[in-house]
Amino acid sequence: MAAAKERSVIAQQPSVSLLGTTALIFEAPGEMNLSSQQRIWALAHQTQAWPEIREAVPGMNNLMLTFLHPPRGPGALAALEARLRDAWDAAVALPREGRVVELPVVYGGAGGPHMADVVAHTGLSVEQIVELHSAPLYPVYALGSHPGYCYLGGMDARIATPRRKVPVLSIPGGAVSIGGAQTGVSASAGPSGWNTIGSTSMSFFDPAQDPPAALQPGDMIRFRVEGIVR
Repeated sequence: MAAAKERSVIAQQPSVSLLGTTALIFEAPGEMNLSSQQRIWALAHQTQAWPEIREAVPGMNNLMLTFLHPPRGPGALAALEARLRDAWDAAVALPREGRVVELPVVYGGAGGPHMADVVAHTGLSVEQIVELHSAPLYPVYALGSHPGYCYLGGMDARIATPRRKVPVLSIPGGAVSIGGAQTGVSASAGPSGWNTIGSTSMSFFDPAQDPPAALQPGDMIRFRVEGIVR
């Protein structure tokens, strides 16, 4: 009983790992949800001001810190890890009042080549999948994967579909896809292991703009059904 309790406590502790000599990754404990992600945003805001940190980049339930001045020796690293854990324990969820962006989506057809796979996995009809996918207001948790790509929270668990066993070599920008319990929109053409169910025409990244990414953590996306193609 005591051993099981100890394992449970350890499992609820954040983990810190080095990424080479120039960065580290802080991973929050527990399941991914908006409240936890808002604490990640708060931790990013705080650590960005630390003198040894070059950049604090929030990810999905994690935070990457790149160093201006890497910790030298195990003692310095241990001290930084302890400060990170203390800051996490004290972090309060930081809501962000972002924009609400509506994306018109054409579901199925040539732009949604894997809709049939989602139907087969979930046992739902195309209409039910479209209804469930387009109903939520999706918060942007983090940016990553490729420039402008948004990691979204809030997808209905009934349409969760495992990632593809064999990734697709290239999907176009604007591809709307499901991977596991998440959904997202490709910001540019490239390989993907997710199930593409539709497409939108929005541009998510323009290096000539400031900032170049169209959306930021805290913004919200709503998918508007523009059409269903069989």
